[in-house]
Amino acid sequence: MKPKGLYIQMISLHGLIRAHNLEMGRDADTGGQIKYVLELANALGARDDVRQVDLFTRLIRDKRVSPDYSEPIEEISPKVRIVRMQCGGTRYHRKELLWPYVEEYVDKTLRFLKSEQALPDVIHGHYADAGKIALELTNILGIPFVFTGHSLGRPKEQRLLQAGMSSESMNKRFRINHRICVEEEILRNADLIVTSTRQEVEGQYGMYANQEMPPYEVIPPGIDLDRFHPYYDDILGGLDEVHKQAIVSVTANMERFFLKPDRPLILALSRPEKRKNIDGLITAYGEDRELQAIANLAVFAGIRKDISTMGENEREVLTEILLLMDKFDLYGKLAIPKQHDFEYEVPELYRIAARKQGVFVNPALTEPFGLTLLEAAACGVPIVATRDGGPQDIVKNCANGILVDVNRPGELRRAIKKILVDEALWKKYSTNGINRVRVHYSWESHAETYMKKLRRVVAEQSTSRDEVPSAGAVGRRLSRVHKFVITDIDNTLLGDDRALEGLMGTLQQYREEVGFGIATGRTIDSAVEVLAEHGIAVPDILITSVGAEVYYGTESAPDRGWESHISAKWDREKIEKLLARFAFLELQEGDTQRPFKLSYYVDGTHRDMPETLAQLHALLIENKCRYNMIFSHQQYLDILPYRASKGKAIRYLAYKWNIPLSNILVSGDSGNDEEMLRGEMPAVVVGNHSEELDHLKGARNVYFSNKAYAAGILDGIIDYGFLEESA
Repeated sequence: MKPKGLYIQMISLHGLIRAHNLEMGRDADTGGQIKYVLELANALGARDDVRQVDLFTRLIRDKRVSPDYSEPIEEISPKVRIVRMQCGGTRYHRKELLWPYVEEYVDKTLRFLKSEQALPDVIHGHYADAGKIALELTNILGIPFVFTGHSLGRPKEQRLLQAGMSSESMNKRFRINHRICVEEEILRNADLIVTSTRQEVEGQYGMYANQEMPPYEVIPPGIDLDRFHPYYDDILGGLDEVHKQAIVSVTANMERFFLKPDRPLILALSRPEKRKNIDGLITAYGEDRELQAIANLAVFAGIRKDISTMGENEREVLTEILLLMDKFDLYGKLAIPKQHDFEYEVPELYRIAARKQGVFVNPALTEPFGLTLLEAAACGVPIVATRDGGPQDIVKNCANGILVDVNRPGELRRAIKKILVDEALWKKYSTNGINRVRVHYSWESHAETYMKKLRRVVAEQSTSRDEVPSAGAVGRRLSRVHKFVITDIDNTLLGDDRALEGLMGTLQQYREEVGFGIATGRTIDSAVEVLAEHGIAVPDILITSVGAEVYYGTESAPDRGWESHISAKWDREKIEKLLARFAFLELQEGDTQRPFKLSYYVDGTHRDMPETLAQLHALLIENKCRYNMIFSHQQYLDILPYRASKGKAIRYLAYKWNIPLSNILVSGDSGNDEEMLRGEMPAVVVGNHSEELDHLKGARNVYFSNKAYAAGILDGIIDYGFLEESA
């Protein structure tokens, strides 16, 4: 029976997310995204049509951050949990440094899903890095792919160019070109893009070549209306001790800066990031003596202990704030507290600003949405915000403030003063915000719209999958099988048609639990062609080019994780130049040369091969090359990355798909099979094998059959009793 409700997997990669006390503003990567994904997960988990929500992120063990981020699984509620997977080591990294580890995360997620024996119905990636992971997973598993960008590369590139940053600096720090290429790939393949505003669709995704390919759904996020309640609730109702302590703490922390703390409050709350334009707000305030006489300014720019130890971007922004404070002599008028508790103190900040009849300002140069504007509105604080991006929709729906061109300081300060000095206008904006946020921005309405669209996408994908059975079938299949038979092709699988028919018939009987793969020196095209010539269906897994490449199923989908894994310290061009000095090496022709395989002919019958191979090794080692050298059939020499070979590819797949090595039977006939025949896997050497394998006789877990070709493989399967438990 099919389980009731959808299993939704969400991915937000960078890692600083937990179920309680979010560290909002800790750095440039801890903004509205982490709050959005956590609250979306909770809202979905409360629904009857959702059976499970897993929020996948990165596991971090780093003394610079809380140990909370090192818990592999954090249960939030009976149907919602945070799942943390390690990739790229254990230290905390800013998001731009995580790109090289995307494939590692894909592999470990597949392993986790296999161990859980449950596949998601849909995967939702948040931000480009998680979008890439979600894309790879959904391609493998054949399930729908949903994406939310939160911020996008092309608009960021445009802003940075306008600010004077060079393309070279941009790519060095932000890997902007790579990010944009990934986003274009996401747009080509996404089944649904979820955005917060129409402007995001038209003005931001509209900058991409593939803008028209995916369907979009505009679903404004909700807010927690229990936490962000109106300021007068505290006056009319009783407060518990936690909230009383939060009010006292945040008030004392802020008002110690002010000479006249009773004045109205201009409040700003954001990460210390240049595009948040905090310096623009302080400049507008600092240049207007009248505004300074009317109100105090409080800027909560993230959480800090020591500016000198922070990242370059945060350090520059915070230093600029201090310099502007000094330049305009804002001592006693400007508060810049070092920290704030998000869970309790931030809601009280908004309510304090409301009780002082103040205003909340978002001066960002661009704002994809603006969750802080909703929080302020729900608590009863009128807003002044950038007219670039999401605030347009918020003010249109809530009529609770004024939009301005934040590049014009005069326009910004006039809007602030207008609200502060007009009591009737302040009250109108305050009341509108409180009432209309509850109509337009609840998590219940967000989750309802989200699920309605998601059910449609899942249904469409299921229909498509039925029409094209191969789509994603391999990934779903590999999540079920618990054993594998993997064999070389030439002179092992092939050579005796009758025996081949018997072997393939036997494997077909056990197909539900036993997978089939090949490991060959042939290229992928050559392997598929020769298998078709002999009437063999395309295997589940194809390890080709002596282990340099891994593919899946009838679509020959490449394993990107394997490519990433073996590319480390591989310098094909350098090795080819070094070996060019040996006249007895002849480069093989055609497509036998691959990005991760360098292939030669060697006349091994007329020279002392051990001594010859030793010369090659000595030269490559002397020049600090990392490689794997495979000599076979007395005439073929292949140079691969040091992490690549048939055996290493099989071990990689065993880890990725969570299949014990003892459950993988391998078979071969020659020297390029030797490495995969040695070790923990039950191995079969067919009766027609090359003499170069004779030294393995008597080795543990190596069975030498006296039968040739496919008959030898079947003989080994029977000898090991490999299929008995699968009956």
